[in-house]
Amino acid sequence: MRVAAIVPAYNEEPRIASVLDVVRGSPLVDEIIVVDDGSDDDTAEVARAHGARVIRLGENTGKGGAVAKGLEAALGDVILFLDADLVGLTVEHVNALLEPVRHGDADMTIGIFGNGRTATDLAQALTPWLSGQRAIKRDVLEGLELDIARFGVEAVLTRHARESGLKVVDVKLPGLTHVMKEEKMGTVRGMASRARMYWEVLKSVVDWD
Repeated sequence: MRVAAIVPAYNEEPRIASVLDVVRGSPLVDEIIVVDDGSDDDTAEVARAHGARVIRLGENTGKGGAVAKGLEAALGDVILFLDADLVGLTVEHVNALLEPVRHGDADMTIGIFGNGRTATDLAQALTPWLSGQRAIKRDVLEGLELDIARFGVEAVLTRHARESGLKVVDVKLPGLTHVMKEEKMGTVRGMASRARMYWEVLKSVVDWD
């Protein structure tokens, strides 16, 4: 099975290299696609320098639009979704997400943070269905309009899995966390961005049919 990793990114120049270096180290991943979602920094250049195929969007479309563009370009039978701001990612994490799908034991895996940071561990314990770290069989994604979910793409994927009767396996990813919005943008802007994100997620949960 061919595996394509898709990493949507917006202004992740300082963080994306470490994620890509780990993904490149996995023998299970055949291609890495970074979708630069209208960044104003050098995210695209850093991604290319670290072995990714880069798709640059002219404007910020949100995670759903970036993921949809990545899927259009990907050639994999299995799609691996990873966030660009992960901290503590290892090859073992990547392989643990992929193995159940590659071996036919799951249609989708969802990665759950653990033993990383209290804030992110708690958030994922409360809402594991919002995790952006997933491996999914390509064929179960056909027909999904992910680009309409600006920031609710994970909610859409989880709801689709439930309604379609897909086999979903949660995978613990010990030591993995990510950089919080408040750390990237400052407290006020970060909290405002987080509020907008949760609003988009809520709309995706309510509106998707």
